[in-house]
Amino acid sequence: MQDLIDRARDCDQKTKDLMVLFDFTIKEAELGELQKKSEEPDLWNNNENAQRVMKKLADLRNEVNEWLALQKLVQDSIELAEMDEESLRPELEIELKQIEDLLAKKEFNVMLSGKYDKGNALLAIHAGAGGTDSQDWAGMLERMYLRWAEQQGFQTEILDATPGEEAGLKSATIAINGAYAFGYLRSEKGVHRLVRLSPFDAAHRRHTSFALIEILPEVAEDNEVKIPPEDIRIDVYKSSGAGGQNVQKNATAVRITHIPTGMVVSCQNERSQIQNRANAMRVLRSRLLEMKQQQQAKELSELRGEYTKAEWGSQIRSYVLHPYHMVKDHRTDFEMGNTQAVLDGDLNGYMEAFLKMK
Repeated sequence: MQDLIDRARDCDQKTKDLMVLFDFTIKEAELGELQKKSEEPDLWNNNENAQRVMKKLADLRNEVNEWLALQKLVQDSIELAEMDEESLRPELEIELKQIEDLLAKKEFNVMLSGKYDKGNALLAIHAGAGGTDSQDWAGMLERMYLRWAEQQGFQTEILDATPGEEAGLKSATIAINGAYAFGYLRSEKGVHRLVRLSPFDAAHRRHTSFALIEILPEVAEDNEVKIPPEDIRIDVYKSSGAGGQNVQKNATAVRITHIPTGMVVSCQNERSQIQNRANAMRVLRSRLLEMKQQQQAKELSELRGEYTKAEWGSQIRSYVLHPYHMVKDHRTDFEMGNTQAVLDGDLNGYMEAFLKMK
């Protein structure tokens, strides 16, 4: 049993090291302060502030409780191993494997330390030039990311979708909600290239299709992006997509134009005009933050003499279905031959390779 005792003690040391790295004692103290704040009688005088406090309290409590539960699990495994009962080996091996997997995941999360990495994400898909083939490819990508999100236990919401003329999508915007959703998905930003025998070509020739993926962090209303009411124009119109009689007959779709930048955002997937407007504002805030970050990065890179304009020319990943099967990321050289698994949402290998490279 000495091998299992050593593994359990290694897990204990790694847990302690990670708790220091993630500032556990500071977060525990912050949790106590937020708990006191949540009990103040005048907290709900400001409804928006109260909701922010309660959300932060819930998130922090979950994080602290996760570490405490892991710590207890490790201590229990050490006690079990030190009993030195060979009959306990099968049970202990299963438990230690679970602990080691949890620690590996938390260790990996060290790489997700960006300002917005822990939060939700907005994923936008845009079909490239190429007509029906590219629109079909955009639809395939939507399915792929929805499958991936489901496998991670994330919640998804399609905020806006414009169907293709014959198949697939011209564009779509999806909210993906869950811990570290943005941190994982930021690896997906860029041009995705598909090579296959076209099902829309009567001669069944090989076609190359492109689609652009945007990944935006979801921004809280009180965050660094301020949108004065006079800076936006809101237009309401009838939805063109599916969704029942109410969506199609009533003016529920919303288009918001940000006047200073000319940026236009539309949402039409909800039956309620109010909900579509709220969703459009979510997307607009995220796009404006992205624009701000790109401008800052451009200015910094120009000072360093290294700025390169990002354009359609350079795809980040190729999905080849003919004449062979391979999905290859051109930034990391990570590749998989099981293309169907990738298109069914098996993306973590690509995301982790990108984060390790960065």
